Amino acid sequence: MILYVNGDSHTAAAEAVNPHAFAEDDGDLFYMGRAPHPANLAVSWGRLLSSTIKATFKCDAESASSNQRIMRTTEQWLTNTDYDPREMLMIIQWSTWERQEWLIENVYYQINASGIDQVPHSHQARYREFVTNVDWQACTEYWHDAIWNLHLRLQDRGIRHVFFNGNNHFESMPADRRFDWGSHFIGPYDPGQTWDQWLRNNGFDTVAPNSWHFGRDAHAAWARFMLQYVVRNKLLT
Repeated sequence: MILYVNGDSHTAAAEAVNPHAFAEDDGDLFYMGRAPHPANLAVSWGRLLSSTIKATFKCDAESASSNQRIMRTTEQWLTNTDYDPREMLMIIQWSTWERQEWLIENVYYQINASGIDQVPHSHQARYREFVTNVDWQACTEYWHDAIWNLHLRLQDRGIRHVFFNGNNHFESMPADRRFDWGSHFIGPYDPGQTWDQWLRNNGFDTVAPNSWHFGRDAHAAWARFMLQYVVRNKLLT
């Protein structure tokens, strides 16, 4: 079996044991670019879960990732992998709904509404317009439908998969627009079932008051939660 995970900094385990989000933040690992810092990834919930279930581990998560990047890299991995779909367990953590991925001169940039992203001068006006005009409900509805369509594609291919939300959720979706995800999405409409809120509700704090990230103990707790979830829903057989 192979455990494939994707997501943003929560799945990349940013700051879990050191203050780095990207490997390149560590001067000794600049050549690794935006990949997760290996010391943090080693204690990530995904790595811990893969060890427990004795699965090969593949992580495509990247800090600051948009859902567009998560979707793109997941589809690329599925296209290029030699693994039998029946051997896969895919767990994807979704990022905030407003983030986008811009391809500028063959470089992918992850864009959010913070107003502090670094983009080339040629796109700074576009970025200011983006930050000013974010329509959160439209973003929410778009990703609600896009993730559902990915779920259907994975289901058609017989790929076992689980989704969960990092910080945002779909509570604002009207009742008549909601889908029956079965066991494939952990509490998509429940604010208490996001990664962030579940950890806070279970007594975990972020690594610093000004950080969105959690430490190794929180990752271990989520790995246990996820193990119970996949066992209970028969996703390992």
